[in-house]
Amino acid sequence: MNKFLLAVHVLAAIVAVGPVTVAASMFPPSARKALAEPGDAQALSTVRVLHRICRVYATVGVAVPVFGFATAKNMGVLGDTWLIVSIALTALAAVVLAALVLPRQTAIVEGIQRDAGTVSARATARLAMFTGLFNLLWATVTVLMIVRPGSTTGA
Repeated sequence: MNKFLLAVHVLAAIVAVGPVTVAASMFPPSARKALAEPGDAQALSTVRVLHRICRVYATVGVAVPVFGFATAKNMGVLGDTWLIVSIALTALAAVVLAALVLPRQTAIVEGIQRDAGTVSARATARLAMFTGLFNLLWATVTVLMIVRPGSTTGA
């Protein structure tokens, strides 16, 4: 059962978190392009699609910690420091995504659709910063999951 839960956890992370990190990273430069070329329907469409990918896969990403907790419980590692740190960083990444990245993406998309002049370059730069923080948090969690300092599983 451990192998199944771990496989689902890892697959969910790859399938759900991977697209969010890529699409969220692509969003700020795409938004800057759409702002620079207000009449470009393709640029606006790209920004909309990237935002939709982020929203949908963020929702699907809930499966990652769900299967992660189930795996950790079955493996008896819920109290291990590396896992507690990973859980805290995952929660922080979720907050960054839900409170800082997605709402700013929504505001930028709506601003571009209304009047590109209402969105500043500073807004896209700030979004890029929060997106980078989100990606850094997930990269750290991934490293902790691989290295697992103090793990009893021998990896």
